[in-house]
Amino acid sequence: MKPNDPKDDLHRYLKTAREAVVWKLDGLSEYDVRRPLTPTGTNLLGLVKHLASVELGYFGPTFGRPHNESLPWHEEDAEPNSDMWVPADESREDILSLYHRAWAHADATIEALPLDAMGHVAWWGDNGDVTLQRIMLHMTAETNRHAGHADIVRELIDGKVGMRETNSNMDGGDEAWYKEYWNRLEASAKEAQAKPS
Repeated sequence: MKPNDPKDDLHRYLKTAREAVVWKLDGLSEYDVRRPLTPTGTNLLGLVKHLASVELGYFGPTFGRPHNESLPWHEEDAEPNSDMWVPADESREDILSLYHRAWAHADATIEALPLDAMGHVAWWGDNGDVTLQRIMLHMTAETNRHAGHADIVRELIDGKVGMRETNSNMDGGDEAWYKEYWNRLEASAKEAQAKPS
């Protein structure tokens, strides 16, 4: 058995998480990829825009590797949360292209530097000194966190679940099984609520 390469392992997990996020947009209308589905406005295309922005930051200036992308939503006078939604004049293709360019830039940084390469995350203040390994871990966790958000948002839109088209990574069964399962959970929640404290 071949020993694992920690850098390759981290990179593979990051790539898998990225692909899961992008897959959540497949087959949806412009409205569905943009519409807010939580009280705080979480939406699919906004998640992609946010992840593109943070990858560019963490794998760019952090390691002295400028990305040369224009990110007006990061300017000092930008509206709060403007990296978390996409106005009508920004296309889905623009955002996906930005994310793919962010991947390429991040991947080049990952390939060029050893895991112990030092960088500095300016927005982390005094705790900003980091290694490439820490940033790879951070971005893998960040991307998977938002992939989880995307899972829920996509399920709310059309019921589609899973990590990718070929891997639902869901236990259980068909729609009827999940309906019965949901009803059981709802009944249990109501029963728990009705119990005296």
